[in-house]
Amino acid sequence: MPLNIAIDGPSGAGKSTLAKKLASKLGILYLDTGAMYRGIAYFVLEKGIDPAFADSVVPLLKDINMGIEYDSASGVQQIIINGENVTPYIREHRISFAASTVSKIPEVRIKLVELQRIIASENDCVLDGRDIGSYVLPDANVKIYLDAAPAVRAKRRYDELSEKSMLNGMSFEEILADVNKRDYQDMHRDFAPLVVAKNAVVLDTSAMTADEVMQKVLEICDKCK
Repeated sequence: MPLNIAIDGPSGAGKSTLAKKLASKLGILYLDTGAMYRGIAYFVLEKGIDPAFADSVVPLLKDINMGIEYDSASGVQQIIINGENVTPYIREHRISFAASTVSKIPEVRIKLVELQRIIASENDCVLDGRDIGSYVLPDANVKIYLDAAPAVRAKRRYDELSEKSMLNGMSFEEILADVNKRDYQDMHRDFAPLVVAKNAVVLDTSAMTADEVMQKVLEICDKCK
């Protein structure tokens, strides 16, 4: 049976950073599920559709053929939609809230969860997202729920966008407002909301460095063997 490690939590808690390093350390696959939802959001926005309008989004799903590829040089997961690599575009700030919005649509989640489960059933892997341990892989060997104070997560996001020259004039206060809005949306969606999964270990990263988080999670993984 493949080793599956589920890492859940709100935006900016450090899930992706941890998942990538953990997968590399353990020599297993990293599946960035959030990037998959961002890919759908990008496709929807490019079609001029409001991601909040499920009746308009659902008909588009049949036209989306998503593939996952890995760049061996960088180790970065590539999201391919209908033959186009959309990875360079899905980290734009406008995609973040759109991804959270479109992920509330059950048909979107069902489409992507099916693909995620197939990949996890065939590979030892680390998956991060909002509902991995609670819905996608409820029988995962290890379940981690990463959290941090909203202001800490907003600062991380602000610094990340600033470093990449992608702030586009946004202030810290605006990003914090987006973080709080996205938290509420993720936690209150009707289908597979963000929750602490059964048997998950909750880890607050507010005052922890990435290396400290990594060490703690390795200890948790060792105990779950």
